[in-house]
Amino acid sequence: MSSFARISSAILALAALAGCARTPQPVHSFAEGKPDKLSDWHLVEARDGRLVPNTDVVPYDLNTPLFSDYAHKFRTLWMPKGTTAKYDAEGPFDFPVGTVLTKTFFYPKTGGDAKAVARTYDTSRDFAAGSANEALDLATVRLIETRILVRREKGWEAIPYVWNAAQTDAELARTGDAIALELVDTEASKAGRDESRPANAREAFTYVVPNENQCAGCHVTNVKAKAIEPLGPRARHINRDYAYAAGAENQLAHWTKLGMLAGAPDAAQAPRDANWHDAKAPVAERARAYLDVNCSMCHSPTGPANTTALDLRSANTDLRRLGLCKPPVAAGRGTGDRLFDIVPGKPDDSILLYRVTSNEAGVMMPEMGRNTTHKEGVELIRDWIAATSGNCDA
Repeated sequence: MSSFARISSAILALAALAGCARTPQPVHSFAEGKPDKLSDWHLVEARDGRLVPNTDVVPYDLNTPLFSDYAHKFRTLWMPKGTTAKYDAEGPFDFPVGTVLTKTFFYPKTGGDAKAVARTYDTSRDFAAGSANEALDLATVRLIETRILVRREKGWEAIPYVWNAAQTDAELARTGDAIALELVDTEASKAGRDESRPANAREAFTYVVPNENQCAGCHVTNVKAKAIEPLGPRARHINRDYAYAAGAENQLAHWTKLGMLAGAPDAAQAPRDANWHDAKAPVAERARAYLDVNCSMCHSPTGPANTTALDLRSANTDLRRLGLCKPPVAAGRGTGDRLFDIVPGKPDDSILLYRVTSNEAGVMMPEMGRNTTHKEGVELIRDWIAATSGNCDA
């Protein structure tokens, strides 16, 4: 064989090996233990300038998401082949052992220094061209962390991972992390925005990745069972369309079609929370959806805050338990010297608004998961209380 032929053969062999290296490995759902790298799971991987889900890993989204310091989120679901989740109209679906949920927190880049991230609701630049909403574009977003929830024989387990500076992989973060970031307001100049905030206003804050134990603070929604469970994949949250590469489809219908969900009714018959950011929806529905996803994991009849007698689930119809003219169970600085959780027509007299506005430890609600005030969320709650009729003096 000539030298040229030998070199050509070597090049072809290397190319073949490189092609094999790019082939995604099958998803690995670990029955126990906590792998050091997110990539060990083969669920979502940084590849070719994108964050992409593996084969049979299904992305999904919520009608109204939990507020997390303005972070955007990319959620996925994977289940072992041949298994099916059982539908539940109220609580989390009954997922089979081996199921893995991921939630990747990220921010749009601003073009400035690495810690400057965009404070925006615009998601048009989040996803890679031609991928619909199935792959993130790493040229336009900065990945912060990916949280895994895995269903094991003994129950659900939460495992946090933090993305490295190179954005090539995420590493196990048992003790959590604290990341200095700066929000740059890229939407303040748009119509309908808060005119008191100038365009490109900056707000420094510390993004906190929870440690393993802190995950239970939100994900244990039943104090008697004391078990972690998923919060997002519930009928009222995921009953919406998603932009899949093959076309938009209702998520309940899509999961059913894939054989991943059994017992779900037609989307029109399933519960559905409003999109809190949809100005066309009634303000009460938007506010109730916002409180449901941000607060009801604790404030429900079974939650850790059930002793407050405050029930912030969107399905609750008891206005007293919703907080209208309800005095707090325990007085203290968390009340801000206000007398009732919600005073109809008077948001500034309401404990609820005071606590969701505050960033002070021991006062703010929720108690964890944010280090900034959600200004648009606060204004939604203000508008809702202002439009609520009633009289606490009656």
